[in-house]
Amino acid sequence: MPHILIIDAPYYTHISKALVEGAEEVLKKEGATWEYVPVPGVLEIPATVSMALEGMSRGNTHYDGFITLGCVIRGETTHYEVVAFESARAIMDLTIAECLALGNGIQTVENEAQALARAKKDELNKGGHAASAVLEMIKLREKFLV
Repeated sequence: MPHILIIDAPYYTHISKALVEGAEEVLKKEGATWEYVPVPGVLEIPATVSMALEGMSRGNTHYDGFITLGCVIRGETTHYEVVAFESARAIMDLTIAECLALGNGIQTVENEAQALARAKKDELNKGGHAASAVLEMIKLREKFLV
């Protein structure tokens, strides 16, 4: 039974809530266990993954995989690009360097309507997709590394 860490940046709480619900529903259905940790923003997600990995190396809680959730909505400044691109790059770098099983459910959208459509379980359910992805990546890691 895999144990997953859900890292969520609940800046837009209603969107975040829907993403988390979608992820938890899939994990529950598949018999996985999980812990949830909120972080201040999407840029803090990669550091949180790194901290959890360091904690694991020190004998703290073991996680078989990670789910990253959050939402970045384009605004009037270039901050959107910095947050979207830098968080994605840092997550990808960690995933590759550490052979992580990770489901990335961070939404980068133009507006709130797009975010809600992607977050809601009865629409695109990107939180659920991130949970399915991490579970599949755990299986692939086991196939190749065990």
